[in-house]
Amino acid sequence: MRVAIVQQSPCFLNLDATVERAVGLLEHAADEGARLVVFPETWLPGYPVWLDESPGACLWDHSPAKALFGHLRGQCPELDGAEMARLGAAAQRTATHVVIGIQEKAGGSLYNTMVFLAPDGTRASRRKLVPTYTERLLWGRGDGSGLFSVPTEFGPLGGLICWEHWMPLARAALHAEAETIHVAQWPWVKEPHQLASRHYAFEGRCYVLASGCVMSRDDMLEGFDSAAGPAVAREILEQVPDGEGALLRGGSAVIGPDGAYLDAPVFDRPDMVIADLDRRLVEEARLTLDVDGHYARPDVFTLTVNRKPQRNVETE
Repeated sequence: MRVAIVQQSPCFLNLDATVERAVGLLEHAADEGARLVVFPETWLPGYPVWLDESPGACLWDHSPAKALFGHLRGQCPELDGAEMARLGAAAQRTATHVVIGIQEKAGGSLYNTMVFLAPDGTRASRRKLVPTYTERLLWGRGDGSGLFSVPTEFGPLGGLICWEHWMPLARAALHAEAETIHVAQWPWVKEPHQLASRHYAFEGRCYVLASGCVMSRDDMLEGFDSAAGPAVAREILEQVPDGEGALLRGGSAVIGPDGAYLDAPVFDRPDMVIADLDRRLVEEARLTLDVDGHYARPDVFTLTVNRKPQRNVETE
């Protein structure tokens, strides 16, 4: 299977323009022969880079922070909305599998969600189990219903988001799905994230597509302005330091089931990382290590996964 990782900036906090960009990039990847196209964490409509950079981002009852959250929420897609339907139609039209990170709007809450779109029109989604540190200002938590794989002609496809790769039991649950391809979504793939992605590939004996975004401060402000974001909200973004280098530096890479790079990390430039995967390498690698098979000890260790979606109110 030929795969492509999209390492491009979204049109930051502009939902319609970012969907338009995603469709164009998907079509370009398909023209290059890709049958699986991957986008980074919360690429639609953009990772909230201001959380760790802007002094006013966490202040209670702070008008700029509230205005920016309101603008963000207005630019986030619903799973059953027109934007996801358009992306699903593009996946069908190009006969590709698509994995894209979104900030999902559901009721009054937002979630960090990974969406799987299949060429036959089916769709699946999972939410990040635990938002990390300041991310908890924005996103609710996922549940065990998201620990699954989806079928492809190449074999099972699964994924985890960012620091979920340091949750050993989440990794174990997905290893039991016998993934042949695993998508590791990150804001950008820093050195510890590279290590986590390579470790996952070796441990799971699968291909890992480590997906990161590139975005500059100018990209951030231009995207926000293109969606006519409120001036009071822009104050928070303007507090992001205008230092050397980009806010998000990419680092996308393709990693083989032996933990080695097929395509080394690409930093500091927009790109589309394309690689051809050979399923035989997965099968050969599992001859020596199969963590859910001959290298498991269920008589010593067991894991119970609650895959029931969690609801606040259950009606009978």
